[in-house]
Amino acid sequence: MKLGAIDIGTNSMRLLVADYIDGKLLNREKFINTTRIGQGVDNEGYISFEAIKRNIEALKEFSKLAESKGCEKIYCIGTSALRDSKNKLDFVKLSKEECDIDVEIISGEEESNLGFLGVLQGLENRDNILVIDIGGGSTEFILGGPQGIEFCKSENVGALRMTEKFLKKDPVSEREFEDMEKFITKTIAKTLEKLKKENIKSIVGIGGTITSVCAINQKLESYSMEKIHGSEVCKKDLDIILQNLKNTTLNDKKRLKGLQPKRADIITAGVAILNIIMKNLEKEEIIVSEYDNLEGLLCQNAKKMS
Repeated sequence: MKLGAIDIGTNSMRLLVADYIDGKLLNREKFINTTRIGQGVDNEGYISFEAIKRNIEALKEFSKLAESKGCEKIYCIGTSALRDSKNKLDFVKLSKEECDIDVEIISGEEESNLGFLGVLQGLENRDNILVIDIGGGSTEFILGGPQGIEFCKSENVGALRMTEKFLKKDPVSEREFEDMEKFITKTIAKTLEKLKKENIKSIVGIGGTITSVCAINQKLESYSMEKIHGSEVCKKDLDIILQNLKNTTLNDKKRLKGLQPKRADIITAGVAILNIIMKNLEKEEIIVSEYDNLEGLLCQNAKKMS
């Protein structure tokens, strides 16, 4: 059975197409479009007319692509920016009218559940893992194992949200960066305090920030799911990458090997969030997973169907 899953995130829209056979996802293909539905949502409280138009067009393209790949069913979720916007129902209505897609806006907790479920699909060692999902609008923390989730929390710090709020200069000014670090640290302090007391065997990262860091670290000429999935990023490598990003202009960031040019303006904030988490939890490496909430969404729905 061929299925499709779409995630409308704050920064980008992603599509997963895969075969679901005997409880496993095979022949996975992923597509991404940087659609920035969350642009300005933190300040204005609304998705702009331009962002709605941009995302409806992208949704139409993904819907056609999924159908051309033979998908029998397409599932679609909206996360942080859609949760927070006052005109989210306008977007949901338009998606149905123009694309015949039902967009389900999910809570931070549901997003965490799907991310964790997806990670378990692609991991061998599943005991006491902490999954960290740094998105455009929020960061999810999920702790658990094969027996299920023991703790999860969604915090409103994300790569796009923090960039819009703090990072105005190019390259980033030290003052701006320090203000952002203080804000992130204060916002996620309680969650990190709780996690410090837990017996975390490994940290797994999902989402665009960590996969970008991994691709930059490997200096990948072109993105490869195989090279990213299951690889590790060390804290010392993360420090070097962050220092480099802070001192680099946006134009130079766009030319960095491994980084999608459309993510260049928000990567510094994303890496700063990751760095604060690892520093506070005193962890020296993070495993990168290419299985995330899209795989979780497909598995959850496929199980209901079978």
